[in-house]
Amino acid sequence: MSTRIAFLKGHGTENDFVIVPDPENAVELSPAAVAALCDRRAGIGGDGLLHVVRSAAHPEARSMADEAEWFMDYRNGDGSVAEMCGNGVRVFARYLQHAGHVGEGDLAIATRGGVKTVHIAKDGDITVGMGRAVLPEGDVTVAVGDRSWPARNVSMGNPHAVAFVADLADAGGLFTAPSFAPEAAYPDGVNVEFVVDRGPRHVAMRVHERGVGETRSCGTGACAVAVAAARRDGVDPRHTGLPVTYTVDLPGGTLVITEQPDGSIEMTGPAVIVAEGAIEAEWLENALG
Repeated sequence: MSTRIAFLKGHGTENDFVIVPDPENAVELSPAAVAALCDRRAGIGGDGLLHVVRSAAHPEARSMADEAEWFMDYRNGDGSVAEMCGNGVRVFARYLQHAGHVGEGDLAIATRGGVKTVHIAKDGDITVGMGRAVLPEGDVTVAVGDRSWPARNVSMGNPHAVAFVADLADAGGLFTAPSFAPEAAYPDGVNVEFVVDRGPRHVAMRVHERGVGETRSCGTGACAVAVAAARRDGVDPRHTGLPVTYTVDLPGGTLVITEQPDGSIEMTGPAVIVAEGAIEAEWLENALG
């Protein structure tokens, strides 16, 4: 390990990330190291970590190298590996632009959830092709304390349970993960979204992200919410033949989600780089000791 490791800090609708550029995959980032870096008091602080690696240099991404030069090796704030992070993809793209690797326009980014298409607009917003939602069969419920709600099971490459509630305060503090049933529905845990209506095709949400807790924003969660809302509202674009767009308000900002008739989903929102610096290797070693 070198004496100093470069890092940046960025956020997408206040879903914030430590960014570690490592094109050749030379920096070892154990779960404990990631958790130390994401610690908001003793580390840099973030909901997660974006490890920026060339696809050809990472064993999990080599098969995607012909489609996407860069791989988003995403980790949750507790150090666990995650399949995808929609806000993370936008921040990852903003970093690539900030570093001069890409310019405005289209690019492809490899993730554990597959290759994602991205468009960096002149106005600064970034649109990510989030793939298609999968809606597993079977009833699911989520609970906070002694209250429970039916939820829609939606996979966006990672699992979500979307519950429509009367008031966002019904979700409580979300310091701990809401319980869910049946347990077999989510063997690896689940992101839970609580949703209220704000107007026609306009909703607001709070989310508990597995491995993190409540976050200010969740891109895949916003997509899952829009899909669940469209099904609830009877405007499934695969049946109507028309695209449907929902505005989703999150504590950290607003995302616009569009589902096309072919099932593909696009998410548009901001992404910001706020700082850059260097991690002292000695600090990291001591943090892990």
